[in-house]
Amino acid sequence: MRWDIFCKVIDNHGDVGVCWRLACGLAAAGDTVRLWIDDPSALAWMAPQGHPGVRVVAWTAAGAAQEAAAAPRPDVLIEAFGCDPAPDLVARFAQPAPPGAARRVWLNLEYLSAEPYVERLHGLPSPVFKGPGAGLTKHFFYPGFTPSTGGLLREADVPSRRARFDRAAWLARQNIPWNGERLVCLFCYEPPALDALLTRLEHAGEPTRLLVTAGRASQALPPGPAQRGALSITWLPYFTQDDFDHLLWACDLNFVRGEDSLVRALWAGAPFVWQIYAQDDDAHHSKLDAFLDWLGAPPELRRLHHIWNGMAAGELPEFGPAALARWQAAVAAARDRLLRQDGLLGRLRQFVAQKS
Repeated sequence: MRWDIFCKVIDNHGDVGVCWRLACGLAAAGDTVRLWIDDPSALAWMAPQGHPGVRVVAWTAAGAAQEAAAAPRPDVLIEAFGCDPAPDLVARFAQPAPPGAARRVWLNLEYLSAEPYVERLHGLPSPVFKGPGAGLTKHFFYPGFTPSTGGLLREADVPSRRARFDRAAWLARQNIPWNGERLVCLFCYEPPALDALLTRLEHAGEPTRLLVTAGRASQALPPGPAQRGALSITWLPYFTQDDFDHLLWACDLNFVRGEDSLVRALWAGAPFVWQIYAQDDDAHHSKLDAFLDWLGAPPELRRLHHIWNGMAAGELPEFGPAALARWQAAVAAARDRLLRQDGLLGRLRQFVAQKS
């Protein structure tokens, strides 16, 4: 099959990350994918080697018109997060299919949420009444955490690769010093409790090495020395998607942000704290609580999420070995539930087959 995926970069690389993983998953099964991105610059470090079967197209008005005229029409058009695909390609996509050909499918890949509305809206049609796609029907495709949603992106070999992972060897290859101390990954926006976290780690009863990711996390970190009491800090370069996974696998506690890294933290199986993307109307508060309900987060982990996301004030809860063990048990149980379900790619193919 031929797939066109449209991605409009808003910020923070999460939209690119989701779309790139989706494109690679489809291509790995033998399909042909064009990934249209208005700003593909992040792929230079996220996926420098590219992927067989995936062609990245710089999404410009002139380029879209030329590409739409020259290349075959896709079988499936995916607009990621309601980004409005190029009109020239939509017009070509809307042309009648040859007799006997499968019906083309247009999907709106939505944002991830554990809220109840996801199950109600997943798969619903949305007729197009105007523009070059008038007369066609889009369908909403919602990623989610239950069998009644679109599932989560997951490569088939993630569990086996995770089981074979050698933490010490990977850290050595990255020139990350490690002498057995607790490892914490910091991948965040600008959390209001960042200073409190650093203070807690600096005065903790056990040594901790904080691995700070490049970009906004590094910029948010207050200036200071690399050694602060019990806390050692290592600033990281930008990682490929594979090595970002390895980073999460290597750490004892992961602070993650946005959508893509939340899913990768679940597959990692280590305790994590999620900084959700903030919305002006505070709609992210309900979204975070719905996820914590699904996760079965222990009370102190729920409180840490609330403080980390600016939803509550007060001191950060303790997270010594006993707390991390409780949190890991919750994450491991959630991951096991997910691994018993089909992933997003399988559900996507099944959905497309039903609509074709």
